[in-house]
Amino acid sequence: MNKYLVFIIFIINLVFFNNANSKENIMILKLKTGDVKIELFPDVAPKHVERIKKLANDGLYDNVVFHRVIDGFMAQTGDVKFGNSSSNNFDLRRAGTGASDLPDLPAEFSDLPHEKGTVSMARSSDPNSANSQFFICFQQAPHLDRNYTVFGKVIEGMEHVDKIKKGDGQSGSVSDPDKIISFKSL
Repeated sequence: MNKYLVFIIFIINLVFFNNANSKENIMILKLKTGDVKIELFPDVAPKHVERIKKLANDGLYDNVVFHRVIDGFMAQTGDVKFGNSSSNNFDLRRAGTGASDLPDLPAEFSDLPHEKGTVSMARSSDPNSANSQFFICFQQAPHLDRNYTVFGKVIEGMEHVDKIKKGDGQSGSVSDPDKIISFKSL
């Protein structure tokens, strides 16, 4: 009887703590066409997950545009300095060059692949320059694997990501871009 009771308590605790932990690592990215649910990977990229959660929960991603969107590749956003369409600093020509006031992050590269729905940090040519900008892959992009920090994955609502307004040419620059309505923890 005692072994059975201990086993039941163990299972209940396992289910409870896994659900509590997973909820804390789920973010909702609200777009004009609907909500996108993103699972974060704190075990893979703890510093990047912490940064994304802080900036999102502080409201810094709200109204930030998708300044670079390349059809069949990815949608990039997260320039909280020049990409916030409701800020006095908004400058679409400079969107993609700004960052938060926080220091850049060291790379947390992993073996997780860049595939449809992967959420990964954007950076300059310096691997340790990720700050606030991130992108969501429209399809597999193996040339990015182990070169960019994967910190999450779209688990619901990828159809809304697929509807983000695409940019022009190889640069993917977007005139009159779509924006993040809000980005928050679940």
